[in-house]
Amino acid sequence: MAYVGNTDADRRIMLKALGLERLEDLFADIPESRRFPELDLSPAMSELEILHEIDELAAMNGGGPRLMSFVGAGAYQHYIPSIVPFLSGRGEFATAYTPYQAEASQGTVQTIFEYQSMVADLLGMEVVNASHYDGATAVAEAAIMAVRSTRGRDSVVLADGLHPEYGEVAATYLRPQGIEIRSGGATLEELTDAIDDKTACLIVQNPDFLGRLHDLSGLADAVHERGALLVLHVDPIATAIFSSPGSLGADIVTGEGQPLGIPVSYGGPYLGLFATRRSLVRKMPGRLAGETTDAEGRRGFVLTLNTREQHIRREKATSNICTNQGLMALRAAIYLASLGPQGLREVAMLCYQKAHYAADRLASIPGCRVNRGDGAPFFKEFVLSTPRPATDLIAACAPRDVIPGLALSRYYPERTNDVLVAVTEQYSRAQIDALVDAVAAAIEGQAAGGVGA
Repeated sequence: MAYVGNTDADRRIMLKALGLERLEDLFADIPESRRFPELDLSPAMSELEILHEIDELAAMNGGGPRLMSFVGAGAYQHYIPSIVPFLSGRGEFATAYTPYQAEASQGTVQTIFEYQSMVADLLGMEVVNASHYDGATAVAEAAIMAVRSTRGRDSVVLADGLHPEYGEVAATYLRPQGIEIRSGGATLEELTDAIDDKTACLIVQNPDFLGRLHDLSGLADAVHERGALLVLHVDPIATAIFSSPGSLGADIVTGEGQPLGIPVSYGGPYLGLFATRRSLVRKMPGRLAGETTDAEGRRGFVLTLNTREQHIRREKATSNICTNQGLMALRAAIYLASLGPQGLREVAMLCYQKAHYAADRLASIPGCRVNRGDGAPFFKEFVLSTPRPATDLIAACAPRDVIPGLALSRYYPERTNDVLVAVTEQYSRAQIDALVDAVAAAIEGQAAGGVGA
């Protein structure tokens, strides 16, 4: 049953029907000394803590523990406040269609405008569209936009830390258009050296696919000196506590919006974040909602910019994006509004702290180490190197209802013993300890040649 709050007007009507003047008059028959007794209750808990406790109580009924997955790699188990599915599931949102007629779609256009405004503030950028299918397609569209914006340049450079699947999607988009894709290495020097007079943009993911955070200070200036644009792909949660991509000089910013109130859902639908600078807005794909006033001076919302061929001349269109993932953008807007700046910072800090707690505990297991590569810090994801093949380790943890992470051999065949582990605010200390126990048991089982070896 949905909770429906009463307004002050509702309360006045009910009190009048009861012949009372104040709400306190309802309790007049209760002795004053008995109205507010001391209750022996535990301290107040957050919504997430309450749900953890309910899960523990439910497990006592014999259903067993819930499967714990520490797989990330672009899709993360973040906590979603109950208000997000409740509001986004309302009929006027869930069944809304593309707002072709602004005068008949003010609610839908306003939600797009609010989404754009909050994401622009989060990313430190001037313009945000609404939106793309997912983070991978946003990266591909950013590359096309960069080529379109830097006339005569027809190649893009991808940093080594970009999600491998994003590179595959980009190739699917770019190669049929004759756009060359080149690898740029990992260090600042390697990336800038890879840029030549044919390079339209450099695309860098930060935190990268392996969770590492890189100091990108000065990168934008180096890229701009060579006449190219800088595209940064970011985790929107991380931007709450680290430098915004806008402050780092990015020209185009992309991201996977799934962490912002969208469930993993077997891989979609997700939300592609896309932002740019005002000077490039005419080359931006997708659509842009704006605020205006009507003939009587009343505030209203309109579709300010539409760059698909259905709205404008085909030769001037920038993309054939026909779905803007509006419902997912709405979920992100509700998530950001419900948490606010402080709440989002707390989520980011919990991710950082819990991931480091998990890394320290896992690294204490004999034969395991956290592989930080070049020593870069990490946010909520890290690589764990173990003494047994990652696929075997994951299978050995399954009887404990734990998936410890993603076997990196899926993308890098030579990294047979490396697991990519993701830890978010969703997990309690007890759950992280259960992860550590499962990994330790799997490794000890192999050493002893016993069960799960």
